Amino acid sequence: MPQDPLPTLAEALYGLTPGEFTPARDAEAKAVRADGDRALADRVKRLRKPSAAAWVVNMLMRHRQEQMLSVLDLGESLRRAQADLDGDALRELTRQRRRLIAAVTGDGTKLARELGQKVSDSVARQVEQTLHAAMVDTDAAAAVRTGMLVEPLAPAGLGTLRFADALQHTALGALEAPPVPATATSAPRGRLTVVRDPSAASPAAAAPEVEEDPDTEERRAEQLRAEELRRARAAAEREIADAETELDEARDRWRVADALVAEREARGLQLVAEAEELRRRLAEVEFAAETVEDETSEAEERRERAATRVGAAEQALTAARGKRDLLD
Repeated sequence: MPQDPLPTLAEALYGLTPGEFTPARDAEAKAVRADGDRALADRVKRLRKPSAAAWVVNMLMRHRQEQMLSVLDLGESLRRAQADLDGDALRELTRQRRRLIAAVTGDGTKLARELGQKVSDSVARQVEQTLHAAMVDTDAAAAVRTGMLVEPLAPAGLGTLRFADALQHTALGALEAPPVPATATSAPRGRLTVVRDPSAASPAAAAPEVEEDPDTEERRAEQLRAEELRRARAAAEREIADAETELDEARDRWRVADALVAEREARGLQLVAEAEELRRRLAEVEFAAETVEDETSEAEERRERAATRVGAAEQALTAARGKRDLLD
């Protein structure tokens, strides 16, 4: 079986800057179509331009592979520690994860600048979230490894993305995603519904007494379809607005909670260090107390010996004075 040329074409396209992507993709699709492969040309044309955050992660995977492999390897260690319920290892790896994600995100911002692209704070946060997702989930890690993300990945609780769908957010995975089946009897919110001709509502209407102008009937059906499309688009816009609001609120809650966790972790580390310092000082004080106690005992013995010598000297002095007095 001949090898599918699409992965090779996609690999080259997703190595370009966002401004270069669309013209290069369209030119490639046109060239393939000119060669007679319409199916491949259609697939190339459907390749999606990566978002800003997805592009940064793709560039990191291509130009900073060693750092990215460190991220993915640490993620594997984290998942293993979690599976083994190794609390000490999990705490240490979590601290490493935060430092590594911050460092790699900063490196991605610098890399983007070197490639002529500016990275906003919101894009940098999406890069961090994508790296986080890759560290906690194997499907997300596999998606990042492709170097062909089209959208950033969000960790649990920050959006509607399920990690099982992470690979669908890559260039080739998005093409292979199965279409949503349509039904004629009902339609979910935001999708077009089937508009039936009112004349087909009953058998009696099948033989009207007066035939309508076919052009008029077609215009009426067209108006009905246009109105249904307008309502469906409005509903879709409302859904998008609601989802974006919910996503922003959820992200804000996560950032607050994440900052609180980081603060508590830092305070915990500080208290552990203070406890260690107190234990060290207590050991020093206890040693000093024992030393002073020993020195006190020795000093008391010396005092008793000195007192004895004082008594003997006083007696000798008294005797000497007595002898002098006799001589006088």
